[in-house]
Amino acid sequence: MPDAVYRAPMPGGVERALTFGLCGMAADDERSLRRVERFEQVADGSWVWTRTERGEYFLGRISGPLRQDHSADAVASNMIFVRDCEWTDEPVPEHRVPAATLHTFARGGRNFQRTHDPEVAAKSANVWRALGR
Repeated sequence: MPDAVYRAPMPGGVERALTFGLCGMAADDERSLRRVERFEQVADGSWVWTRTERGEYFLGRISGPLRQDHSADAVASNMIFVRDCEWTDEPVPEHRVPAATLHTFARGGRNFQRTHDPEVAAKSANVWRALGR
């Protein structure tokens, strides 16, 4: 089981991601294309946390290859480069979200990024199991 955990803000696309079982991003310059390349290399089974505009946290597991979606809905939601992701059915209560994850979201930012904390993977796995996944 991969031990990597990521933050995926997905501005403009969280609801689409949760509805269609996706994790993704857009890219429009060389720097953001490098982020897409790193996203493509994320191991299947890696943990990913996202947060809705209402402040609800969801935990997911990334799987499958990177693909592009240029549909109008994907473009409008900034989710052109996507991978499959199995999300929790319900939001994770904030008191169950690992502190390192809360910290990454509190810092702000709009980029997919790894959470570097030695305990965050185990804590994410515990949340996943507790939610019957």
